[in-house]
Amino acid sequence: MSKFIDKLSLVSQAGLQPMGFRAVQGVPQKPRMLLVASLAQVDVDRLADGVAGADAGLLQIPKPSSGVKTLKQVCQAVPDIPWGGWLKEISRGGVGQMVEAGGDFVVFPAASASLEILQDEKLGKILEVEPSLEPGLLKAIDDLPVDAVLVAGEQGKDHFITWHHLMLFRRCANLLTKPLLVSVPSDVAAGELQALWEAGVGGVVVEAGIEPPGGS
Repeated sequence: MSKFIDKLSLVSQAGLQPMGFRAVQGVPQKPRMLLVASLAQVDVDRLADGVAGADAGLLQIPKPSSGVKTLKQVCQAVPDIPWGGWLKEISRGGVGQMVEAGGDFVVFPAASASLEILQDEKLGKILEVEPSLEPGLLKAIDDLPVDAVLVAGEQGKDHFITWHHLMLFRRCANLLTKPLLVSVPSDVAAGELQALWEAGVGGVVVEAGIEPPGGS
């Protein structure tokens, strides 16, 4: 079972405490939203500093054939946190290679990923969906063999979380019983994170922005 999925499930369940006086009795501490550091490029020498404080790392993998080698490197460089691969396509044998490389979980798009990913039971499976997905399709996710859902969006510094985003995230959380992750800009504020937590979000994916030597 995926270490990250286990932790995400615990956090999400803690966030669903019933309201009222009895809900506060016996609760030792306030649960904390999980932080996932997303990387498009990797500088292994600076990797530990770039993902410091993160609960998991997520390597963006356009093609499994080229990304699996890098995934193995990051898993070895920072073994203290679980690592996953953010796949844009699924090739035959690609999922098995991720497990061999040390991957703990995989994020894959609902619209373009092959069902071949279901053949592996070791990886945690996170389904990537658009925030405006039709309610009936959102509800159907609860009956699918996936462990969590990621609502993807813009992560750049020029973007920010709007009230419309919050409404969409709340809608997703209300329709789903599976843990919910959302991607947010790297300069997200503490107040925005609190609003996301109260909307039912269990974790956020933030771009770490680690550039290779010589990057601008």
